[in-house]
Amino acid sequence: MGISRENLTLVLALKVGWLRHKRGLSLKEVSEKSGISISYLNEIEKGKKYPKADKIMALAEALDTPYDEIVSLQLDQQLMPLSNLLSTSVLQEIPFDLFGFQRSDLMDFMTKSPARFAAFVDTIIKIARNYDLTIEHILFGALRSYQELHNNYFPEIEQAAKSFKSSLNKKNKQVSYSDIHEILTNEYGYLIDESRLAETPELENFRSLFLPKKPQKMFVNSRLSREQQLFSLCRELGYEVLGMKERIPSSSYLKDATFDQLLNNIKASYFAGAIMLDLEELTHDIETWFSSEAWSNQFLDDIIRKYNVTPEMLFHRMTQIMAEKFKLDQFYFLRFNHNKKQNTYNLTKELHFSKLHSTHGIGSNEHYCRRWVTLRLLKELSDKPKTGRTYTIGVQRSEFYGTDNEYFCISIARPLNLNPDVNSCVTLGFLMDQRFKRKVGFWDDEYIPKSTVNRTCERCSISDCNERAEQPVVYHKNIQDERVSQKLSQLFAELTSE
Repeated sequence: MGISRENLTLVLALKVGWLRHKRGLSLKEVSEKSGISISYLNEIEKGKKYPKADKIMALAEALDTPYDEIVSLQLDQQLMPLSNLLSTSVLQEIPFDLFGFQRSDLMDFMTKSPARFAAFVDTIIKIARNYDLTIEHILFGALRSYQELHNNYFPEIEQAAKSFKSSLNKKNKQVSYSDIHEILTNEYGYLIDESRLAETPELENFRSLFLPKKPQKMFVNSRLSREQQLFSLCRELGYEVLGMKERIPSSSYLKDATFDQLLNNIKASYFAGAIMLDLEELTHDIETWFSSEAWSNQFLDDIIRKYNVTPEMLFHRMTQIMAEKFKLDQFYFLRFNHNKKQNTYNLTKELHFSKLHSTHGIGSNEHYCRRWVTLRLLKELSDKPKTGRTYTIGVQRSEFYGTDNEYFCISIARPLNLNPDVNSCVTLGFLMDQRFKRKVGFWDDEYIPKSTVNRTCERCSISDCNERAEQPVVYHKNIQDERVSQKLSQLFAELTSE
């Protein structure tokens, strides 16, 4: 079994704890038999200490187990599935500490019920293989959970952005491409290349690249819009201002990235959004918008132009301030991509705040509800000829079929600069609870379209849906399973009453 040096302590911890429970011994009894203090034994069982050979020998005698068996990397048959976990980088990569959970805490779960825990881990590994999940998927999931737990608001980065903007001594609060370009080149010694990526076919889909070798060099793709180029520079500045050394070399090539690198990328991106969309000013603009009794696309048009941002930048920034500034913490963010040539709709990003909302991802082989404003906008965008306007705005009240959940959904769809065959749509969906209705004046505007929606076509029982992309096979299977269950219960009741 290929296993890291760090995880050797976890293997020993697992064996010692498991053998102690198997022998029915307490820590005190093992301590008395081995001469090792209870506190040190506890450290061993938590995977924090790897004792010297003499102490391992004493442990072996106390646990009535051969020395070679304890130091061997081989696990008992019941625990073999855990070897798959211990032989990978998963334990090193998952940021347990961010969630107030230590890796050593795993030992308690493992040793108390090792067979069940091993079966659970084996099941998770098999599920991951079936769905082609990688460590990258796990790390991105952990990142999303970290953002959601904090309502995607990080005051220390807000303060850093505020201090930086104050240092500029500008009357206009908006930063420009030339502002950030000058700071990176003059203050931090960057060389910035704005042509190489677009001219290199293999690299033309990269937004930016960073080379740390002195003098450090940054490549920015000239095919990006000016606001996207500005965001790339602002994110790079975030690394410098926040003093973060661990970084992803590019904004697109994420393979083999560590959690710290991915987290720093999130923080640098947060910083970029914070200096491009000023917290106080944006809060004021949204308050003005929310106070209106009538919905208007013009607000989003105006604010996107005012801050010189893309729709996705604006919506991301809104996710960061909704809970903190408006006390709205029941909403979700989605990003869908539509490949026009393949006619496929892929959910590429989602964030859920306070709870997992009805629009969460289901599975790669199911068809998301075509009544969602998100997918409707993408279809409209692909069907109509290109115009001077680069994005399309849509709004809808979506009531989820069979539930009491109704969402106020705002979507903006646009073509991707780096891939003309793909359109992208971002959506903010607010749960229409009493707090939302008190905060937002236009929630009941009669001109806002309403629609009854579901999650996927495969799970939907709406019989008169004209937008259906697939038959409700999952729904019918669930109905059949329920009928079988009822028949079995009826049969069992009849037999027991005889």
